[in-house]
Amino acid sequence: MNNNISMNPNPVIQYLNKQAEELTKNDLIRFIEDNDIEMINFRYAGWDGRLKTLNFIITSREHLDTILTAGERVDGSSLFPFVEAGSSDLYVIPRYKTAFVNPFAEIPTLDILCSFYDRDGNALAGAPENILKKAHDVFKEKTGYEFQTMGELEYYIISEDDGLFKADDQKGYHESSPFSKWNNFRTEAMKLIAEAGGIIKYGHSEVGNFTKDGYVYEQNEIEFLPTNVEDAADQLLKAKWIVRTLAAQYGVTVTFAPKITVGKAGSGLHIHTRVMKDGVNQMIEDGKLSKVAKSAIAGYMKLAPSLTAFSNLNPTSYFRLVPHQEAPTNICWGDRNRSVLVRVPLGWSAPSNMIHKVNPQESGDVIDFSDKQTVEFRSPDGSADIYLLLAGLTVAARVGLEMKDALKLAEKTYVDINIFDEENKKRLSELDHLPASCVESAKELEDQMSFYTQYNIFPESVLNCLIDLLKAHKDKGLISKIQDDEEKVMELVNRYFYCG
Repeated sequence: MNNNISMNPNPVIQYLNKQAEELTKNDLIRFIEDNDIEMINFRYAGWDGRLKTLNFIITSREHLDTILTAGERVDGSSLFPFVEAGSSDLYVIPRYKTAFVNPFAEIPTLDILCSFYDRDGNALAGAPENILKKAHDVFKEKTGYEFQTMGELEYYIISEDDGLFKADDQKGYHESSPFSKWNNFRTEAMKLIAEAGGIIKYGHSEVGNFTKDGYVYEQNEIEFLPTNVEDAADQLLKAKWIVRTLAAQYGVTVTFAPKITVGKAGSGLHIHTRVMKDGVNQMIEDGKLSKVAKSAIAGYMKLAPSLTAFSNLNPTSYFRLVPHQEAPTNICWGDRNRSVLVRVPLGWSAPSNMIHKVNPQESGDVIDFSDKQTVEFRSPDGSADIYLLLAGLTVAARVGLEMKDALKLAEKTYVDINIFDEENKKRLSELDHLPASCVESAKELEDQMSFYTQYNIFPESVLNCLIDLLKAHKDKGLISKIQDDEEKVMELVNRYFYCG
């Protein structure tokens, strides 16, 4: 057994004793034969960001070989609005490294994520996972670095109120049973996500916890570890499907919606990012945030107005992005401040050995943990198209690294204060604001489109479809009109309850 994968929870990896990126077609055939797998599922994201499914019952070894070699045809016009019905045939081709045993199937089944290809055998330019791949390829080519990300997946689980051990309203952060009702659900979801290839950091209950109309609303979070940006997108997509499907089995409902009621904490999808070279984190230099990190942050500041077009896709997104809700409204960054757009979390920039202080029996050698440092982009929520969001962030980081005045912009947008305090009004007035509606995000994307189409990363047709989608919400000024009308807010919340 390879020591690097001896504790890997994915049974495919365990059995084949290979890293995921090394898996071949013959490896998967061997796993399928040896483990009596009867069915293959091709999985891929459509325009709505949800996993789609194409089932194959295995009838022979030759049939299996053909499935894994040739892929299959699908109707692209039913999946993407930019694909015309007259030329809609697309191929879905399996990416072997994403294979996992379906934890819910009654028939033993292997699921594999796929990429879209056109009739000429070329990657479909508008497919979100191909846009992300292209963005990362260009990033690596132009900068010489690799881009890594990870997500914080927040969700509410909603169940009937049994009246027992109620947690304090909006005080659910890191609560335990019996006051937290759904610890077991979260840990089971974490186990299934890990077995499907997700690299999880931890899970916990979150701030949001309240009772309404006979139901308990409990917020939880599953956070991942940084990995290749393309793999990070895949694992978030799998995780959302697993959490939802598990909830259906439990007979409860789950939502990733950014806002689910008035006056309570909404759910975000914070994205942590870091820049790597030859396996070394470039975000820290001499114990401080590096020029590379500040340049990437400057790119986020530059493209922040349009990034919401990928990360905040329905009107309720902008009911979350309001002051005093630990969500950003201004385009700025800072250290450990949860009101900024980009937060530099408490890190391990200075070598230390706190474990020796707590456990004197351990070695007192100073340890460098600076490889753990990331910066956190805080505006996204569960409505985001995960692939397009991460592609947009990859573009923004590259733009920052290429900007001549990146460090000046980083300095201009840095804040080390609570910007909502009364005495800081002047500083607040100096900062640009994030869009306050889908319509405003669409306008910003129109204005900044050239950054995304550069190097043919984002096709104009995809961006125009997204702009049209956002404009169709007609929500400019909606917050001020209905924010005090709970009935109208809840009508909107219910409409987008299962977003993303």
